[in-house]
Amino acid sequence: MKRLLVPSAALLWGLQFAFLNPALAFLLVALFNATPQDVGWVLAVYNASGFVASLLVPAYADRTQNYLRPLLACGALTVALAGLLALSTSLPVAVVGLITLGGPAGVGSSLLFAHLKHSGAAPSDVMNTRAIVSFAWVAGPPLATFIMGTLGSRAILPALAAVALLNVATTAAMMARRRATAVADTSAMSADGDAPESGGTGATVPAASEVAAGRRLVAATVIGFIALQATNSAAVSVMGLFVTENLGLDVMWAGIVLGISAALEIPALLLMGRLTRRFPSRALIMSGCLAGAAYYAAMAFVAGPIALIALQLLNAWFFAVVAGVGLTLFQEIIPRPGLAAGLYANTRRLGAIVSGPVIGFGSMTAFGYRGAFAACACLALLALAVISTSASRPGLKRSRPAETVPAAAPGR
Repeated sequence: MKRLLVPSAALLWGLQFAFLNPALAFLLVALFNATPQDVGWVLAVYNASGFVASLLVPAYADRTQNYLRPLLACGALTVALAGLLALSTSLPVAVVGLITLGGPAGVGSSLLFAHLKHSGAAPSDVMNTRAIVSFAWVAGPPLATFIMGTLGSRAILPALAAVALLNVATTAAMMARRRATAVADTSAMSADGDAPESGGTGATVPAASEVAAGRRLVAATVIGFIALQATNSAAVSVMGLFVTENLGLDVMWAGIVLGISAALEIPALLLMGRLTRRFPSRALIMSGCLAGAAYYAAMAFVAGPIALIALQLLNAWFFAVVAGVGLTLFQEIIPRPGLAAGLYANTRRLGAIVSGPVIGFGSMTAFGYRGAFAACACLALLALAVISTSASRPGLKRSRPAETVPAAAPGR
């Protein structure tokens, strides 16, 4: 049961967001009679609240060195949000709930990965956990639409509350396990009669040049990942239009392609977990940038559904690198686990914002939506240049996977 706690938490947190995020716009229209303009600005302020919370809540967790207590609060906030949306009929009240409850609740997944890092989990453990979250996103949206289609739109809210309550339960179990482990360690130390020696840790105050180089590395990595996330968001957003207008296929092919891509991401993430034991994270990032550039460039010339599906292998490799190895890279170069997970999560939000101009600029050409994919290919190569150049600057130490503490690693 102890080994199932972290995988169960990853599955449940993935389901929570897979239930809420795809259905939120539909719920605003069905339950609160929101207009398209209302949906746009509500989602904008909701995502802005999530952006701010992704910086503040993990920062608080870093200061307290406790990531499970805020994680428990995120689950409770989701239960409160589901109850408010179920009982309210006023759009302004729903908006206030999304800002004050939904934004902070959305930090839960980042806190789970911060807890993994803080507990000494290896990069492969983080990658395997991320694969479980991807599986939840494969199963979650179809399950949510089935519930809404058979039981009505409001029925998804009790389902969301039930998943959030299970999140609260698994987090409470992890907290109890952590306390038991701490008591056992204290008892063992008392029995041995030894206390850990102070000093002698080898820690030194980094030079100013090293601090500056580290900040440049973090800034370049964040910029590079915003670009990579923007390409992924743009590609998903235009897939339906690309399939119908450029390839002349039925729109169902867009769903088939996106479903296949999501299914391929799971084994790709598991494979990445193995590769991180043999290759540096940065080398895998480079391979992902090249795979992404090759995928987008090929999409600009693809002519039929078979090639379209075959190219999803490259897309799966690219996404596994961005979603899995990217998270572990942030945790390597940023010593605070909460800040690392929060910054990584915000690259996805900022990337979604940047994807709009990418789509607009690319589709203005004579190639239509093929031009959008060509723009994504250029952006992936630009991200490769930014990340690789920042890592090769003089005086900058290359990051290595953090040493793990097997006895404290969760989920083992």
